[in-house]
Amino acid sequence: MTSPPGVTVATLLGSRPEALGLPLELLAGGGGLSRRITSPHIQKTGLALAGFDAYLQPGRVLVLGESELRFLDGLGAAARRDALRLTLAHDIPCVLVTGGFRPVPELAVEAERAAVPLLATAIATPNAMAKLTSMLDDQLAAREIRHGVLLDVLGLGVLIIGESGIGKSECALDLIGRGHRLVADDTVEVRRRSETILIGTCPELTRHHMELRGLGLINVRELFGIASIRNSKRIELVVRLERWEDGAEYDRLGLDDRFEEILGLKVPLVRMPVAPGRNAAILVEVAARNQLLRARGYHAARELAARLDAQLQGPGTAEPAAEEDPEELVDDPGGEA
Repeated sequence: MTSPPGVTVATLLGSRPEALGLPLELLAGGGGLSRRITSPHIQKTGLALAGFDAYLQPGRVLVLGESELRFLDGLGAAARRDALRLTLAHDIPCVLVTGGFRPVPELAVEAERAAVPLLATAIATPNAMAKLTSMLDDQLAAREIRHGVLLDVLGLGVLIIGESGIGKSECALDLIGRGHRLVADDTVEVRRRSETILIGTCPELTRHHMELRGLGLINVRELFGIASIRNSKRIELVVRLERWEDGAEYDRLGLDDRFEEILGLKVPLVRMPVAPGRNAAILVEVAARNQLLRARGYHAARELAARLDAQLQGPGTAEPAAEEDPEELVDDPGGEA
């Protein structure tokens, strides 16, 4: 389930942007708070005020800094009104005045008339644009709900998936007992950041909780402490738990890479058969350690295959001499020296 991108100006104001160091104030245009911001990219085109408005992009926040406000101050009242009407006639979700500058009176009047929210902040233009871009990049990120358990295993974000009742939560609980950290159980909210990053979080209502058949709901933070949980984690490995089937073929060497596609990105995948006697938690931990080694450039299976190929293709096929046992080099006290 992927939600369409887009956030209203009202949602932007209600998301407490001051928490990120970007306090916003609504000056005018309250009737347009339902306008939608559809792009995280900010536009700052002073040419629009000079009549070159063709480059204004719909769905983008328009920023007016010191240079644009000084340009408007230099125009007559009628020219200012015409320039602002031409600019605000475009599908602009809102206008942000930065740097704590006082906008010209006509700007508030025309914003109210066009129902375009006029926002103001005391933050300087470069910092305001960077912070606003970061906020919008997070809120407009493509999102998807995944059924599974997300954990931080040795610093690696591991998403455990599989059919209902396969033992995902029990495996996660064992990993938590081994010192790893829970991010989300049962429902994982995944959002795509930039072009290559997937971030997983837990819905606020069920955060820090796990459902265990026979025990019911437990609070992991209260049982294991604050060090056993975290609010979000980048997803870097997917482990699919599968029921063991006699006669089925499973990967014995690990030469071929498998991937799970999430929001258009491919994440390394490990298919893990589950059967009585197999400790799934230890296997998941080893899979995480192995993935960390692969990320550093070491691939155990390929390394062994390369050594085998080199030995077969090299000169001679004689078996290498066996290593001598150090104990055999010690003289026999009862025999000859």
